[in-house]
Amino acid sequence: MKLRNLIVKTLREEVVPAMGCTEPVAVALACAKAKELMTYNYIESAEVFVSANIYKNGLSVGIPNTQEVGLYIAAALGFIGGESEKDLRVLEGINEMQVQLAKELLNSGKLSLDIKDTTDKIYVEVNLVTDKGNCRVIISGKHNRFVYIESLGKVFLDIRKDDKTSNTVKNILYSLKIREIISEIEKIPHEDIAFMLDGVIMNEAIAKVGLESKMGMGVGFGLKKSIEQGFLSEDLMTSSMMLTASASDARMSGINLSVMSSNGSGNNGLTAILPIVAYKNKFNVSDEKLAKAVAISHIMNSYIKHYIGRLSALCACGVAAGTGAGIAIAWLMGASYDQIDGVIVNTIANTSGMICDGAKEGCALKLSTSASVAVQSAVLAINDCIVPARNGIVAETAEDTIMNLGILSSEGMNVADTVILKTMKRMQKNHKSMVIKESSKEYLNKIGIIA
Repeated sequence: MKLRNLIVKTLREEVVPAMGCTEPVAVALACAKAKELMTYNYIESAEVFVSANIYKNGLSVGIPNTQEVGLYIAAALGFIGGESEKDLRVLEGINEMQVQLAKELLNSGKLSLDIKDTTDKIYVEVNLVTDKGNCRVIISGKHNRFVYIESLGKVFLDIRKDDKTSNTVKNILYSLKIREIISEIEKIPHEDIAFMLDGVIMNEAIAKVGLESKMGMGVGFGLKKSIEQGFLSEDLMTSSMMLTASASDARMSGINLSVMSSNGSGNNGLTAILPIVAYKNKFNVSDEKLAKAVAISHIMNSYIKHYIGRLSALCACGVAAGTGAGIAIAWLMGASYDQIDGVIVNTIANTSGMICDGAKEGCALKLSTSASVAVQSAVLAINDCIVPARNGIVAETAEDTIMNLGILSSEGMNVADTVILKTMKRMQKNHKSMVIKESSKEYLNKIGIIA
């Protein structure tokens, strides 16, 4: 496959709309698929198993169309109102009645959720037992990638053995020099890459909503107020922080709006795009240049996450999406390829210690930091202020530095990931204690929640 075609194919696969945090969304998607596989009178039990990283990332994040957080309510909503054909927008259109019914499903005790003993970073398994038989669904590798589907004893899909080899062709992209990839993106006709602008519109829209009022933690809103109060100036760095944080504030609070994700993460999509939007809002950028800049950012996010993992103990917004945004901004500034390499080492030298302790309202702080580092790394590199080789994990080349980051993530952070998860579980409150309303008991019995 030609490099140009591979880049466009990768962008189309990895840059997609998502509603809500993609970890609970993946759980809801698997539950929705299981529900749709059979016709039954009532549920006897529904077991959901997830990888440690899915559990960690989905534990404390707001769920769209609800006032709830976490994986339990996401799973219940998948069974009650989820539609698998909506893919990562599976929770789109959920109404108040369905939210109440989902809460009551939790209270029935028929739904359980636990951590699976697996090395897979992304893994969701649903075992549904009904009066008419059983079914089993597994998602693995990507948040919307079904690898196993079984219903009533018949296996409809089983590609688990292909997991390790299915991305061999795409891996060629991540073995190339970064300047080769950027050089090829520069040559792609605008009409082939104009769809990148959809993410600009989508993510800027949610950022504006997050600036209108205090949502979530209110990081973006607070930065905006500080500009109005004269404590901060509305320069490129502050604007980048404000836009990116406000979008995360809105998203992490569970707002009913989709975002353009990147490599399986909505927050990665916000970080990869919105610092570039801040640049666009201050400087004259043509649609063609803007589309290519956003494409560069997404591809670099995907490139780095190939080495650190789609889910990691490292904050991918900081080390991957922030790097991509910084590269794109530097490219818009007219950076040389050596200076673009400089953006990469500057960012990794700065953010490699940022941990991921799950998706939550506080992520807006990390996204604002990632956005500020993206701008800082770009403006330093464009002035040839670049971290020299052999400074910590910074290697002779940008590519080797990324590989070092991957080793840090895969070999050095496994224990850290376990400790982070244990700490979060210890503090987690039980969100499953619900009260069934008398008015809905009859309906719950009808749809099989209460046998």
